[in-house]
Amino acid sequence: MKPVEHLLKSLFAMASMVEARDPYTGGHLWRVSQYSRLLAEVGGLAPNEVARVALGGFLHDLGKVGVPDAILNKRDKLTDEEYAVIKTHPEVGNRLLSDHPLADLVRSAILSHHEMPDGRGYPNGLSGAAISVDASIVGICDAFDAMTSTRPYRSGMPLEQALKIIEANLDTQFHEVWGRHFIQLGQAGRLDHIVGHSDAGIPVQECPMCGPTIVISRRHLNGDHVYCRSCGAEAKLTRDGKQLSITPTGKKGASANLEPEIDNSLLNELVLESSKLLAVNL
Repeated sequence: MKPVEHLLKSLFAMASMVEARDPYTGGHLWRVSQYSRLLAEVGGLAPNEVARVALGGFLHDLGKVGVPDAILNKRDKLTDEEYAVIKTHPEVGNRLLSDHPLADLVRSAILSHHEMPDGRGYPNGLSGAAISVDASIVGICDAFDAMTSTRPYRSGMPLEQALKIIEANLDTQFHEVWGRHFIQLGQAGRLDHIVGHSDAGIPVQECPMCGPTIVISRRHLNGDHVYCRSCGAEAKLTRDGKQLSITPTGKKGASANLEPEIDNSLLNELVLESSKLLAVNL
C-alpha cells in the first residue's frame, strides 16, 4: 500500500471505529458517502472533487468519538444538555484532524456539515456562500439519512416524506441548488439502492430482539452467526443469492462476538478509489 493510501485508510478506520460504537448507525457513513458522491456527480463537479466530497461524507462524524456512550446510545430522545454535547462533534472532529496530512481535504465537510444557509446551524453560524460546497452536500445527505434511518426513539420515514421535508426547507436549512439536485435524484429512483443498505447489495438488518442494526459485511457467509451489539442476541445469517435474512437463535454472544469490527475489504476499496481520483489534490 502506498503512503497516501495508508494515510487515507487511517482516516477511514478512525471514522469506522466511531460508527461501530453506535448500534443504530451501522452503514450511516457508507450511505452518506454514497449519497454525497452521487450528488456531487449530478451537480457537475470534477472527478477529483467528487472523490473529495465522498471522502468528507464518510468522515463527517469523526468527532463523535468525543461523545459519551451514554448519550450516543441513548434509547430515548436527548435532553437539551445531551444535545449540546452532540453538537460539539464538528469541532472535536476538526481538532482530531489538526495534524493529519490530509486534513485540508475534508476539514470543511467535518466542521461545517451542520451549518445552514439561514445562519441557524452550528458550530459557527455560517450562512449563504460562507458554507462550502462540500459541507452543503454532506449536510443534505446526512440529514436525509438521519430521516430515513431507524433510531432508538422512532422508525425511519419513507424516502418521499424525507424529500418533501428537504424541499420545504430549501434555502433555510438546505442549500437550494444542491437540495433540488438531491430531490431530483430521489424522485428518479437513483437513491433506492443506497437507502436501507449498509453496503452495496447488503440491506440493513434489524435485531429481531431489540431493534438496532446488526451489520452484515461482505465477509459474512451463509450460515454464519451475527450479533447485536446492543442486547447481545445471536442470529443466524441466511444468504440466498442476493437475498439476505437473519433468524434469532435464542442465544447470546460472548464478549469477543460483540467487539466492534472494521470491514477491511470495504475500507480497502474506498481507499483505492479515493487515492486514484484524489491524485491531483495530493
